[in-house]
Amino acid sequence: MRRVKIIDSHTAGEPTRVVIAGGPELGNGPILERLERFRSQFDELRSAVVNEPRGNDAIVGALLCAPYDESCHAGVIFFNNVGYLKMCGHGTMGLMVTLAHMGKIGQGTCRLDTVAGVVEAQLNKEGSVTLRNVASYRKARRVPVEVPGIGRVTGDVAWGGNWFYLVSDHEQALSVDRIEELTEFTWRIRQALGANGITGDGGEEIDHIELYGPPSSAESDAKNFVLCPGRAYDRSPCGTGTSAKLACLYADGKLREGQLWRQESIIGSIFEGSVAVEDGNIYPRITGRAYINAEADLILDERDPFCYGIRRSWASVT
Repeated sequence: MRRVKIIDSHTAGEPTRVVIAGGPELGNGPILERLERFRSQFDELRSAVVNEPRGNDAIVGALLCAPYDESCHAGVIFFNNVGYLKMCGHGTMGLMVTLAHMGKIGQGTCRLDTVAGVVEAQLNKEGSVTLRNVASYRKARRVPVEVPGIGRVTGDVAWGGNWFYLVSDHEQALSVDRIEELTEFTWRIRQALGANGITGDGGEEIDHIELYGPPSSAESDAKNFVLCPGRAYDRSPCGTGTSAKLACLYADGKLREGQLWRQESIIGSIFEGSVAVEDGNIYPRITGRAYINAEADLILDERDPFCYGIRRSWASVT
């Protein structure tokens, strides 16, 4: 039997599972190179950690590893129920409280080596975490797509560490009791983007769909629903999605540098965001709270027919 040691947390309701021991040997090369080795040689471990019967579709995994960039305190590879993520905002907050729980860091700033680039995260005195994300930007404004069963939808294509299609004119009530309807609606949009060749830079798939609209709370500026790559919805306001949103707001002149934006999730949790502009690049700052909720050893028993998880390919689902 093999044991994988994990620490679980949630950030604004969205779970993160950090692998702190028992992960695969990926070498000491650049983080992107290690991710490709993880994908090609050890993908069954990804599935074992986050998929049923040990996990569920909402869990984002984070493999803690040594950084390649010598200026960083730690390296991390994020993954989910169907694959790998270049960055994860809520996962970064979860990683920070995990490192603090392990006694690896205290209050102050920590530099993290991620696939998307170096991310700075700060553990604040009151327990919240503020991350300075990678440079974010809007690639294209008001891109139309014909969606079967829905009609024409228009949205912005933006990068916030992952690729997003952000839609405001959707006529959907953003309510937690409509999760199934919102999931189906956004999944159809994602499929239509792929079918029509609408991509991010370099032909990269737009694998996150974000609907936004008026907030439920008077303390918030907007509310969102974010569909993640594995067809699960984000319980948090989504760190990379909020980053993409802030980049679009700044591009439209609706957000000033340093101005606070409060983003509400579909379940009512909140991230606070702002942007800093350096050398013409937009760097979002996102603040939220994460909480440790479990420490465990996952046991991988080769006799178990579901030892490496119940795997599904959502790409084939219609």
